[in-house]
Amino acid sequence: MSAALDIIVLTGMSGSGKSVALNALEDAGYYCVDNLPPELLTQLLTLERQRASEDEGRTRRLAVAVDARSAKSLPYLLPVLDNLRTEGTVVRPLFLDASNEALLRRFSETRRPHPLASLRDASADTAAMPLDDDSAQALLDTIELERELLEPLRERSAIIDTTLLRPAQLRMWVRHTVQALPSRLTLVFQSFAYKNGVPLDADFVFDSRMLPNPHYIKELKPLTGRDQPVIDYLREQPEAGELIAQIEAFLLRWLPALENDQRSYVTVAIGCTGGQHRSVYCVEQLTQRFAGRNVVLARHREQDGR
Repeated sequence: MSAALDIIVLTGMSGSGKSVALNALEDAGYYCVDNLPPELLTQLLTLERQRASEDEGRTRRLAVAVDARSAKSLPYLLPVLDNLRTEGTVVRPLFLDASNEALLRRFSETRRPHPLASLRDASADTAAMPLDDDSAQALLDTIELERELLEPLRERSAIIDTTLLRPAQLRMWVRHTVQALPSRLTLVFQSFAYKNGVPLDADFVFDSRMLPNPHYIKELKPLTGRDQPVIDYLREQPEAGELIAQIEAFLLRWLPALENDQRSYVTVAIGCTGGQHRSVYCVEQLTQRFAGRNVVLARHREQDGR
């Protein structure tokens, strides 16, 4: 029996919550290694295969965090991942992202320097200080440099946008993501509020704001799209059924092509004004419709964990 490994490679923007995510993976039973140089990943997996064999075929769960602290080694990571896939080893990359504004705010609040600050003279002495206009611009330039370095990894990964997520919410989303079967495409339906911005991790975005809004009905206003009175109300609206059917038809047409393109995750974001009623309802209905066809996750950015 071949040794079984479940491998998560965690990457993402500095300040996006990788420490929180790594703790969540550790709680989920993964052996976690932080800031591993990519050159050592193959050796680590060789050791883990030996341990898996000694464990009589039990699956060993391994999570490895690689980020900008290994900036000079990042170009080695994608070839290593390609080689592992050629060998038949399943590796699941997970990328945490956040808006520039959120990252600027987090670095300002923590007063810690950006890991790439030493690569930019302008930010090296100011990143850990209160941000004036000049130091904020220097930090923003450094963040953009990091985005450029990590973009090839982002394109190959499942993405979680942490811009508006609380730590408890991020931990929950990470657990749900890694519980999905790695051998099948995972379809993520996510509701959001347009007033808080479109999620960075969305592959497709649909707008439900043209549907009748339960917010303006007194009895429905405090409820969400998961509550039966709201469900009953929106089911009676022909536009809601038509929108859901059109999104379903679009995905049924193109999901096979995405699977053939070796995609592991596809995120479909559906927005309404407040992320409470219409978008939540649409996500729940689509999750039910696709549950028998794909591995499906439902996320509600403005509602989860509240």
